[in-house]
Amino acid sequence: MIKQSALRVLEIEQRAIAQLAQYIDDAFVDACQLILPCKGKVIVCGMGKSGHIGHKISATLASTGTPAFFMHPAEANHGDLGMLTKQDILFAISNSGETAELLALIPVVKRMGVPIIAMTSNPQSTLGKYADVNLCIKVEQEACSLGLAPTSSTTATLVMGDAIAVALLDARGFTSEDFALSHPGGSLGRKLLIRLEDVMVKEKSLPLVLEQQNLREVLLIMSQKALGMAGVIDNNGKLLGIFTDGDLRRVLDDRIDIHKTKIYEIMTPNSITAKPEMLAAEVLTLMQKHKINSLFLTNTDGKPIGAINMQLLLQAGVI
Repeated sequence: MIKQSALRVLEIEQRAIAQLAQYIDDAFVDACQLILPCKGKVIVCGMGKSGHIGHKISATLASTGTPAFFMHPAEANHGDLGMLTKQDILFAISNSGETAELLALIPVVKRMGVPIIAMTSNPQSTLGKYADVNLCIKVEQEACSLGLAPTSSTTATLVMGDAIAVALLDARGFTSEDFALSHPGGSLGRKLLIRLEDVMVKEKSLPLVLEQQNLREVLLIMSQKALGMAGVIDNNGKLLGIFTDGDLRRVLDDRIDIHKTKIYEIMTPNSITAKPEMLAAEVLTLMQKHKINSLFLTNTDGKPIGAINMQLLLQAGVI
């Protein structure tokens, strides 16, 4: 009996979700096109179970590139409507479309000229008629055996909210980096907020050579340190340039003498550098822009104190 009841709920709610496809129509597109250029926020409103679903929808919108927050309609009727500005959009959720607390807001919202997107099961309801766009969330039946408790209807509302959020995400070209910026406490956010000083190689692991050393000596150091590069320094420890695996292929094509050629003659001077306190994600963008695989990190005196390459960024989960 218990299992049968549970399976019945799943079957009804699955059917309700499947039937939502018919409501991904011109009204759905109109709602997205209304939100995309919005310079303010999407203010989500709903009473009771619709309010609980509204909280989740507003949170999903906010975390996927559409600024949004939830405003309780009862509190809005007693002062919180001041949260709403003329640049915002009101996203009102009511299965019946006749929720008194929401309807009481409509005259003021209309007077402000704020667009209204409604989510109801009845486009001909009062809320549906006054809304600029009505998203239909009608279901055949509630999963509740009494037909009373909001079950299928709230599930359909939640799914429609997710559909709106993801459609907007795709339309905006929202990226994983954008997502991380609004989720600094999540695993993705932590990876993208790593600083170079957390992952750089330093001290004895740095492949540093003096400017007068010959290429043969430099190649030995590069092999030992395994970063695919060497930093060329003067007698005071200041970075003069860099020599990489790519540079090696170039000079070998020129058939130079690795025993006689001094590294300062073939290095790349004034190489691109970074600071240890910079975000790894920021430096990844820099490296991709200049099409380089590695670089040195310097202090205020121009002395190398660390090094980073794509492999280290990959291991840190930044890539």
